[in-house]
Amino acid sequence: MGDYSKASVFCEKAIEIWSKTRSTNHPCLVTSYNNIGLVYGNKGEHLKALLYHQKALEIKENTLPANYPSLAISYGNIGSVYSNMGDHLNALSFYEKALEIEEKTLPVNHPDLAIAYNNIGLLYNELGEYTKALSSNEKALAIEEKNLPVNHPDLATFYNNIGILCYNMKEYTKALSYYERGLDIRKVSLPPNHPELKAVEQLIEIVKKRL
Repeated sequence: MGDYSKASVFCEKAIEIWSKTRSTNHPCLVTSYNNIGLVYGNKGEHLKALLYHQKALEIKENTLPANYPSLAISYGNIGSVYSNMGDHLNALSFYEKALEIEEKTLPVNHPDLAIAYNNIGLLYNELGEYTKALSSNEKALAIEEKNLPVNHPDLATFYNNIGILCYNMKEYTKALSYYERGLDIRKVSLPPNHPELKAVEQLIEIVKKRL
């Protein structure tokens, strides 16, 4: 926490200097606002983080063309702050703005798209909109399956999360399939007594009772 406090003081001083020597829309101010927003976010001071990310976004919106990739970063940062505040609807709105730009500017299998789809899926899950959550998570998974080795632990996490969504939707056969795919990866990547193995095996037993 001490390092974050020092960082916030440093960023505040940088903003003060740039504000006196540059125009109010100078790119260096964007960088400073973004950095201090991230620092305050890491400190858990979400309202301050939101304020600075909004300041960075305002400059970008005034100086950059629509759909410029940097705008997606600011939309994502603001979405993340709202998500950490538990404001899922506002978080979803900004994540979707970020995704709209990323879908237009990034290759179809870019890892950042997987992150965006996953973030949106998590929010839909929190909102109880499981069908939309499943769609987003499956899009994220499709990208990750193209970019990651077949037994990468991140894929196991995706399989497990999608399995839980399917279970919540009462799609038990589909849930079982995802749980088993996740378990297969964990058996390869984890020691045999790892607690994650037992946890997934328990999920599999629960879903089998529903079939």
